[in-house]
Amino acid sequence: MTAALALLCTSPALAGEADLKIPALQGSFLGMTGHNLLLIGLFICLLGIGFGLVQYAQIRDLPVHKSMLEISELIYETCKTYLVTQIKFISVLWAFIAVIMIAYFKYLSHTPMGWGQVIVVLLFSIVGILGSVAVAWFGIRINTFANSRTAFASLGGKPYPTMEIPLKAGMSIGMLLISVELLLMLGILLFIPGDAAGPCFIGFAIGESLGAAALRIAGGIFTKIADIGSDLMKIVFKIKEDDARNPGVIADCVGDNAGDSVGPTADGFETYGVTGVALITFILLAVNPLTAGPKYQDIQVALLVWIFVMRVGMVVTSAASYWINGIWSKAKFGSLGKFDFETPLTTLVWLTSILSIVITYVLSYLLIGNLPGHLWCKLSTIITCGTLAGALIPELVKSFTSTNSGHVREVVTASKEGGASLNIISGLVAGYFSAYWMGLTIVALMGAAYYVSTFGLGDFMAAPAIFSFGLVAFGFLGMGPVTIAVDSYGPVTDNAQSVYELSTIEAIPGIEAEIQKDFGFKPDFENGKMYLEENDGAGNTFKATAKPVLIGTAVVGATTLIFSIIQLLNGKFGVPKVVEGLSIINPLFLLGIITGGAIIFWFSGAACQAVATGAYRAVEFIKQNINLDSGATKASVEDSKKVVEICTQYAQKGMFNIFLAVFFSTLAFACLNHFFFIGYLISIAVFGLYQAIFMANAGGAWDNAKKLVETELKAKGTALHDACVVGDTVGDPFKDTSSVALNPVIKFTTLFGLLAVELAIELNPAVAHAWSLVFFLISTVFVWRSFYGMRIPTLEEK
Repeated sequence: MTAALALLCTSPALAGEADLKIPALQGSFLGMTGHNLLLIGLFICLLGIGFGLVQYAQIRDLPVHKSMLEISELIYETCKTYLVTQIKFISVLWAFIAVIMIAYFKYLSHTPMGWGQVIVVLLFSIVGILGSVAVAWFGIRINTFANSRTAFASLGGKPYPTMEIPLKAGMSIGMLLISVELLLMLGILLFIPGDAAGPCFIGFAIGESLGAAALRIAGGIFTKIADIGSDLMKIVFKIKEDDARNPGVIADCVGDNAGDSVGPTADGFETYGVTGVALITFILLAVNPLTAGPKYQDIQVALLVWIFVMRVGMVVTSAASYWINGIWSKAKFGSLGKFDFETPLTTLVWLTSILSIVITYVLSYLLIGNLPGHLWCKLSTIITCGTLAGALIPELVKSFTSTNSGHVREVVTASKEGGASLNIISGLVAGYFSAYWMGLTIVALMGAAYYVSTFGLGDFMAAPAIFSFGLVAFGFLGMGPVTIAVDSYGPVTDNAQSVYELSTIEAIPGIEAEIQKDFGFKPDFENGKMYLEENDGAGNTFKATAKPVLIGTAVVGATTLIFSIIQLLNGKFGVPKVVEGLSIINPLFLLGIITGGAIIFWFSGAACQAVATGAYRAVEFIKQNINLDSGATKASVEDSKKVVEICTQYAQKGMFNIFLAVFFSTLAFACLNHFFFIGYLISIAVFGLYQAIFMANAGGAWDNAKKLVETELKAKGTALHDACVVGDTVGDPFKDTSSVALNPVIKFTTLFGLLAVELAIELNPAVAHAWSLVFFLISTVFVWRSFYGMRIPTLEEK
């Protein structure tokens, strides 16, 4: 979205957001007009939604024992209550943002909108929010179907079903998410009048971003409060993993969905949507009469149709890859008693990547092969750079977070002699090294895309480097449904293990005979538990692989925005003045760079603070209320709901402080000085990229080190296990709160900062500086609240 709104302001005449015009989608593409071709794409999106719903029904109808079904339904009902609470919270934030949008678009923009356009922006912002919420709700429903079915399938004596069911659930979410997002965007493109499309896209993007930020940040805080509160009981009371007597376990299961399903699903919906909006706006504004000549609209239409057909192709290639991979993996692993759960997931990612690259070149040749200068080949190569990143980054992530990783095994080895201390140090090392290698990989692929853009793209468009970076982001997401699928795999495998324990199925009298009679097989409890443990390790690994992809797209979007703001300033102040202002010897530019880093580190700490204080309260309650008497079998529903209430309370409190601190800080710095603000944006992008990768992969290494001790070494309850549990709890807010939330934080920063900087350059400098001081003082209130208003009470205070 940041790139989208920025690019709306890059025309030579300083066009505003309301000036985006969609040309009639005519021309000839495969023997039909662009409009009719995209109508076929609309139908394919409906098929994609149908695919997701069929998978949903198939999972729902799988066999499951009632003891496990009861637990998964309790988790779903609690998740539903959490999500309803979050929707109400988002409504409050939307009301606040709506006031800002009305004030800006109606009164303060240099091209004010009429009331009709403002209402359209507001309505489509609601559509964006509802889209994020809807796919998130679908995600928790199918995941809570899949967790109990996976747990029950593990008893059948073969590991393959415990891999197949979570992947099927993930593909259902991925196909429905991408198809719904694309359906909405195609609906705007095809059925909204061209002169009204700009406000529609803007509102849609703002709504997506707001929904994603709220669900991602709050979900990340919730899930790690619950996870830490539950995990620490293993050390304190020497109880087993997911002990049914622990009232924190249900909250942990809810958190797996709130943080690892709801948050990423909403975030993915937003990310895929706004990348498309960015490319649309660039095509319409950068391909103009000054760059492309009198036939510029023909090129605009060709590129618009091309980019949307490519997005539809993403749905088709992912479905085909999933089908092919399913046939192969079932033939290879279906009858085995043991296999590496990561292998079929890795194969799926690479198969989709290769197929996507082939389809990219084929579709490009068929659709835009008539454009001069072999443009089809150059654009396909640029997208391929991003598609390769979508496959290479997971491989790099696995080398630092997989249970087969040397780094993870070093964490375990260090813990044997050095306890929790060396465990934590070794995890930090893995995170730092991962940031180095992934940073270089992203730079190399973006650099390659830029290099290709120098070969003639400037003959058709202004600032071709911006387009190349946007296409890299598009390529990052080119395996959309599969990327979402392997990410969603994790919360199902994690929940499946918990459902097994919470069901206490092994203790049910006559359970073996009952399962034999009702389901036709004799349950294998020992191997079933082992399959679930090992599969959870694979889930941990692949949850980690999607995080750098999403943060990478945010950074690419921020890079695009920086170029766009520079073009805006060129039009306002002239190129020489802007070049001078962006010099490293300009103190304002340099101070902006330093300030951005401060914000990233504040945010990382504030998110961890919310988790620490919430977890403290959860642990305090669990210690006081856990019932470990010999006759106790399960925690009371009331105690479990109280832990969920604690998690929700601190998730919302933390989210509110963080959101408003980011919001007002960005407005303050944008109004202070435009060159300061560009330095600030550069810093946010760079610091955010490396901080997110470091924290995500350090957390992933700690997580799977614990899993390695539990599965391969079978050392639960030992001092080694205790040390690894401590490391895992340190990594929890690293990998699932601070790091993942940097993606929407960067987007919010660029979105509202753009609106403010466009306004600020039209204001008298004294007025802009006065507003900057006001906004900064307000931001410091919420920064103070994010730490000192959420501190763990000292003994004296208690």
